[in-house]
Amino acid sequence: MPLTETTPLLRMRGIVKEFAGVRALDGVDLVVRAGEVHCLLGQNGAGKSTLIKVLAGVHRVEAGEVLVDGVPASFTSPQDALDAGIATIYQELDLVDGLTVAENIFLGHEHARLGFSHRTSANRAARGLMERLGHPEIAATREVGSLSAAGKQIVSMARALSQDARVIVMDEPSAVLDGEEVDGLFRVVEDLRAAGTAIVYISHRLEEIRRIGDRITVLKDGATVGSDLAVADTPTQELIRLMTGRSIEYVFPERTAAPVRSDVEPLLSVRGLGRRGEFSDVSFDVRPGEIVGLAGLVGAGRSEIVETVYGARRSDTGTVSVDGRRLRRGSVSSAVSAGLGLCPEERKYQGLVLDDSVARNITLASFGRWATAGFTSDAGERDAAQEVARTVDVRPDDPDRVIRTLSGGNQQKVVLARWLLRGCRVLLLDEPTRGVDVGARREIYTVVRDLADRGIAVVVVSSEIEEVLGLADRVLVVAGGRVVDEGPADQMTEQHVLDLVMTEGSVA
Repeated sequence: MPLTETTPLLRMRGIVKEFAGVRALDGVDLVVRAGEVHCLLGQNGAGKSTLIKVLAGVHRVEAGEVLVDGVPASFTSPQDALDAGIATIYQELDLVDGLTVAENIFLGHEHARLGFSHRTSANRAARGLMERLGHPEIAATREVGSLSAAGKQIVSMARALSQDARVIVMDEPSAVLDGEEVDGLFRVVEDLRAAGTAIVYISHRLEEIRRIGDRITVLKDGATVGSDLAVADTPTQELIRLMTGRSIEYVFPERTAAPVRSDVEPLLSVRGLGRRGEFSDVSFDVRPGEIVGLAGLVGAGRSEIVETVYGARRSDTGTVSVDGRRLRRGSVSSAVSAGLGLCPEERKYQGLVLDDSVARNITLASFGRWATAGFTSDAGERDAAQEVARTVDVRPDDPDRVIRTLSGGNQQKVVLARWLLRGCRVLLLDEPTRGVDVGARREIYTVVRDLADRGIAVVVVSSEIEEVLGLADRVLVVAGGRVVDEGPADQMTEQHVLDLVMTEGSVA
């Protein structure tokens, strides 16, 4: 549709946001017009999430201004943003599975009469919103937990519309959707655009931006490097050029051991692995002392691959073998017994018992070692945990410390220590430095390299391409649930990998 040059519905100008003295946003500009899909592009760490949290009233800024209809607006809370007509749909949907569709839509602004919730009017209004979004089949009385990922996305959009949102921010809305569900999402977006709603659309997938977007803003290292670019007039290679060339320094440890020889038998062997709707025909080997990186974007299938290798997901096709021994499909116990360990992407929820001690979190995978006739040796368990924690430099050096109180970097070291204590031979790392500061990153890189130098086979998943290229010996590029390229890390460039992952198709 033709774009007008009237006063923008939303303008963010010179936005500065700091965390502990580090600038996450450094003078960012964003202009969004009514009836426009404005796409926000940038690699992980570029500042996209921080910017939308400023817009949502979650973060307060050190400098800059937000204008709505040309009038300065001050957001000190999420409610302030909602009152201004700005609603945000986060990638991790904040719906309550045990409540109905209507209850989720009006959560926090319930239909009420004389102080009591009016369920009939809420259900009627919810039905109207579902019809407006083209999904009358989603019943207002249905529990949200029973809906598909696409259905939950529609409920989140209905919630935004129920708050009279004029600007809807969508953070990677297609990441968990299949092809047909993405088509449905785009139909809804097109209807909202036609009705004059402004959409801020965040995605790594260039084919989506080409299909649905009107204009693009590109962020890199917390700064605007491409502003208000017309989708039709901006070549893909120009977008990739703007997104690459990070100024953030990554310091990777040098390999001290001899290079891994290609004639050495693999410790981990994956052949023809597939899981319907997620990834297909994945094959690779990892030799003792080798670090293999899986590079790709959110939704590419990387996490699903390592979770299936670990047995947390059951494959439909293919095999996983450790040192020639084939593992049972969908069996974590088989994987752990064979010497596999997984540091999951969501370490706080999947990898740690937050209210327990450092020592107990380290010994979780080796607990039986200190159990005799149903009793455990607390002293022996604590001493073993403290020794391995010192090996990876967990700070503070206190095995009784509740792990919730540790920094993200030290929590990640505890998960690494767990598998070191277990004596794992193959270590699977999913986003190992997510949510940790620069100093902790360097320490984690050093630990991972040290483990490889001891002969452990390591698989690293990361959305940060430079991290994969700097840490790994060999890289598999994953896009659309398939391995689309493979080669030595030192022979790949960030731009080449980014070009592949942003232009390849969907799961076969």
